[in-house]
Amino acid sequence: MQEWLYLVIGIAVVGVLAIAGLVGTRTRRGSSTPDSTTDVIAPPAATPATDDAADAADAVGAPTAEAPAVEVPAEPIAPSLETPEKPASRLVRLRQRLAGSNALGRGLLGLLSREKLDEDTWEAIEDLLLAADIGVAPTQELVERLRARLRVEGGQTADVRTVLREELINLVDPTMDRALKVSGEGDAPGVVLVVGVNGTGKTTTVGKLARILVADDRTALLAAADTFRAAATEQLATWGERVGVEVVRGPEGGDPASVAFDAVKEGVDRGVDTVVVDTAGRLQNKQGLMDELGKVKRVIEKQSPVTEVLLVLDATTGQNGLIQAKVFSEVVDVTGIVLTKLDGSAKGGIVIAVQRQLGVPVKLVGLGEGPDDLAPFDAAAFVDALLG
Repeated sequence: MQEWLYLVIGIAVVGVLAIAGLVGTRTRRGSSTPDSTTDVIAPPAATPATDDAADAADAVGAPTAEAPAVEVPAEPIAPSLETPEKPASRLVRLRQRLAGSNALGRGLLGLLSREKLDEDTWEAIEDLLLAADIGVAPTQELVERLRARLRVEGGQTADVRTVLREELINLVDPTMDRALKVSGEGDAPGVVLVVGVNGTGKTTTVGKLARILVADDRTALLAAADTFRAAATEQLATWGERVGVEVVRGPEGGDPASVAFDAVKEGVDRGVDTVVVDTAGRLQNKQGLMDELGKVKRVIEKQSPVTEVLLVLDATTGQNGLIQAKVFSEVVDVTGIVLTKLDGSAKGGIVIAVQRQLGVPVKLVGLGEGPDDLAPFDAAAFVDALLG
């Protein structure tokens, strides 16, 4: 009986040990499954750590991957506006810039300072004046006045210079009104129409004129009505950007009159002081194109009167410039002349000739390639420059 009891207890012990071993084995296998929450699995190295993952990594001391830097776009830097030179100081440079073209003045002084002013000398003086494009009538007038005065006042060198200066100033005519009409009546803006053939520096003149207006503390608007030359619009826009003047433009090859109309309307609506209209370079022998230029002026005046029509002439073209001036004046009633390239290569006499032929004053002169090399014309300063 006692042996039977020992057998039952032994079987029970073996069974308990077997069950315990089975449970332990299953527990060890479960610790290696992916669903286990006891192990922290780091993200792939190629994957940037999220904020939550970074916090978890910090908690266990694991390294975290840095998030890539985010580039914040920089604020656009507004271009600094240039400060144009004041018109008054440009006159100071007029004499210096024209110093290279004073061959006329030196030649006249040399001839008039001779001990004997015979007929050969006076003929040489006439030839010199005609070669300088002064024109036949003004040349004859000047020679007659010089002969009369020097016969009475003598031929001393100092007196000769004074007499020549006074007579040349009279010939240039200081009584002409050379003020730019850049203001309109009442609240209307002044409208300046700039015309001329290709190659005279017309678009550049418009840009330089904008600088003069800004230097004079005036608000301005430019109209790129030269729609037939693609570079003209971009060129004008560049000039405007430099001094903060906006440009109204239209499609390439579009209607110039429409662009001019829109620009003047914009100027009226904004209340600007002056609208400057650049036009296409017209060939004076193309009547259809000249008629179109007249149309531009008429269309503009449906919005506001044109206060100034400036004809840009190349001072080196001589008599050809006079032909251009005459044709343009018949179409758009030119009120002022701008002579460009009036530097060492120009003859200078064209100033007198064009004024005599048209009865229109030279109002501005271009003295070089610089942005502020456009100056108001002054008769005395011009003559002093010629005489050196």
